[in-house]
Amino acid sequence: MVNKPPGAATKKDAADSPPGRFKQIGMVAGLLRKTNPKALPIVAATGIGIIAIVVVIGILTGTVAFLTPLGILLGLAAAMFLFGRFAQSAQYATIEGQPGAAAAILQGMRGGWTVTPAIAANKNLDVVHRAVGKPGVVLVGEGSPNRLPALLAAEKKRVSRVATDVPIYDIQVGDEEGQVPLRRLQRHIMKLPRNLKGPAVADLVFRLQSLPQNLQMPKGPMPRQGRMPKAPRPRYR
Repeated sequence: MVNKPPGAATKKDAADSPPGRFKQIGMVAGLLRKTNPKALPIVAATGIGIIAIVVVIGILTGTVAFLTPLGILLGLAAAMFLFGRFAQSAQYATIEGQPGAAAAILQGMRGGWTVTPAIAANKNLDVVHRAVGKPGVVLVGEGSPNRLPALLAAEKKRVSRVATDVPIYDIQVGDEEGQVPLRRLQRHIMKLPRNLKGPAVADLVFRLQSLPQNLQMPKGPMPRQGRMPKAPRPRYR
């Protein structure tokens, strides 16, 4: 076995170290203070409250030595859960309204999705993104509700040339009637039926790659990623 020289740790190891995790938590906490000043007090109060309730139950039942560690674990778990939910809301508030926000959310989805941002666009900043997964092909448009239907229909027709007998869903992101709000986009897609299996999805992705590219994303700011750095889950031993 070859010994690595001192200081040869990889970037991943550095990111997984305790200082890296604490820095990550600090970044998310700083964002929460700006977007929702009440979030951190609620998180802290929830964790402390659960610990206090469990400890009181332990005192009354004479099992405080057993219930105190359990209460700490439950309190930390509840606090981390709320922290993650508030962080997700802050993420949406940060990128909402920016061109390419829907693509950022799509690229952060789990479950073996292949996402191609800006497969179709026009000079008015209306854009269509494509996500391929077990439900089939999902076309997500963001822009004007008056212009998007035509853009989505044209892309749906283009995709159907190679994706025969495959479900093709089209979704408009926005707050108008018939559109899906950005913060509900991922949940909406995850509820779609699973129509394909792994090999079929891979074959579909290969076939779609043969399609010529349409207009790409117009120039302008675009979120780099759909998910904020997640605070690490507490490790229990």
